[in-house]
Amino acid sequence: MKKNHGRGWKALPWVSPPGGSRGLSSGASPAPGVSLTTASAHAPQTPAPGRAAGSEAECEPGGSILPSPYPSGRPAMARPPAPGSVIVPDWHESAEGKEYLACILRKNRRRVFGLLERPVLPPPVAIDTASYKIFVSGKSGVGKTALVAKLAGLEVPVIHHETTGIQTTVVFWPAKLQASDRVVMFRFEFWDCGESALKKFDHMLPACKEKTDAFLFLFSFTDRASFEDLPGQLARVAGEAPGVVRMVIGSKFDQYMHTDVPERDLTAFRQAWGLPLLRVKSVPGRRLADGRTLDGRAGLVDIAHVLNGLAEQLWHQDQVAAGVLPNTSENTPS
Repeated sequence: MKKNHGRGWKALPWVSPPGGSRGLSSGASPAPGVSLTTASAHAPQTPAPGRAAGSEAECEPGGSILPSPYPSGRPAMARPPAPGSVIVPDWHESAEGKEYLACILRKNRRRVFGLLERPVLPPPVAIDTASYKIFVSGKSGVGKTALVAKLAGLEVPVIHHETTGIQTTVVFWPAKLQASDRVVMFRFEFWDCGESALKKFDHMLPACKEKTDAFLFLFSFTDRASFEDLPGQLARVAGEAPGVVRMVIGSKFDQYMHTDVPERDLTAFRQAWGLPLLRVKSVPGRRLADGRTLDGRAGLVDIAHVLNGLAEQLWHQDQVAAGVLPNTSENTPS
């Protein structure tokens, strides 16, 4: 895989991650000394397939292609499902979907839940919850905090400030399963940690990785170095946990006309790593008629593909772990 800055070609060093394994679990506790800020509720949950038993009914990803980076014999996450094969893609825009979305909206604004709060639906439409911990990784300035804010319906920071310590944000998202027509409330607990804090404190990265269900690796379309750092991020963060879901997100896609990452490099990366790759815009969200308040429903439409993509990958991984689906991993014999 290669890049072109107009001064010639340079091969990209796609690094192979080391092997490892992980168990399916969620609701991780922080390491001692880690202070967390929470933008939403830590609600009770119903385990997804492959998790501990028990349930509650409540509203809750031109150059030659390098060989596969996964040597044979190493455990890895299940091969990503085809987009739209697990979650009904546009269900949130249907009349039924809007009824469920009402529990995370109030007068077209996204609801912000307190520590002990959670979305509540009327008993006739109460649904189960699947809860997941997600660590957001990437170089400083690529938009990790901005992405989480956008997913949570919060104001996107205009000026970049390094995240101090670990920040957690909980996002609820209802989705409908293709196979059963069942509606599930997904609870995503995003963990975001500043790059400086990760380098300064040795316990930060282990705390973020502990019992994590998915890694989100970010790069910026306007920062070539952040894209070239992806293999290093994958090896450093997910190398010892290949069974954890991994997705790649390109931020600042609204500035694609000035991109430093051409489409051919994205295609080459996808073919080499076999990971889902999504694109998000970093522009401020649309406003309501008052010109100040974020339009919650419009914001959900803008980021639905990311939340559906996460739900799809995580639910599929749990189905495989539970033995409901065959374990077709992304490993390619070398």
